[in-house]
Amino acid sequence: MTRAPILRLAFIAVAAFTIAVGVVALWPKPQGVDSGSGESLIGGPIALTDADGKRRTDAEFRGRHMLVFYGFTNCPDFCPTALVTISQALEKLGPKAEKLAALFVTVDPERDTPAQLKNYAQNFDKRIVMLTGSADDIAGAARAYRVYYAKRPLEKAGEYTMDHSAYIYLMGPDGKYITHFRHGISADDLAAALAKRL
Repeated sequence: MTRAPILRLAFIAVAAFTIAVGVVALWPKPQGVDSGSGESLIGGPIALTDADGKRRTDAEFRGRHMLVFYGFTNCPDFCPTALVTISQALEKLGPKAEKLAALFVTVDPERDTPAQLKNYAQNFDKRIVMLTGSADDIAGAARAYRVYYAKRPLEKAGEYTMDHSAYIYLMGPDGKYITHFRHGISADDLAAALAKRL
């Protein structure tokens, strides 16, 4: 191979790496604690509807830790993986799981009706509370947790998917942020981390 093609390939590789680093740097990340006030920037009041059509608020879970994950039922990978991990962690926690409320909040209220959530919930631990609401309800809940989500059209007319951040948030019995877990954490590691807190 002559020098010119090699230089071109090197330039393309460097450009691709630079773009990848830039995307990772710009990808929304949860903001932990505001160093000015010492108050967490994650968490806040939410009022949503569960799979049975009942209105639920974060206040009813006071006194228990909350494990909160935002996703959608048509998600091909991140969401089912996270919900299986949470389901397995709840099982591994045994009686300690009673001190924890696991919540799944949809970022796709247009498709994720209570009936859809009820059907989807059958694939996971029955203790996970599935939540939806109006577009405004979901936007407010996502803002409270600094969750990124956006509708992305697919090639076929009228079809879309949802881009979204994929963190699992752990909130304390007072509803305040403790920590978060990244996508890909194992059920064993999640259960071990939770067991230390409960």
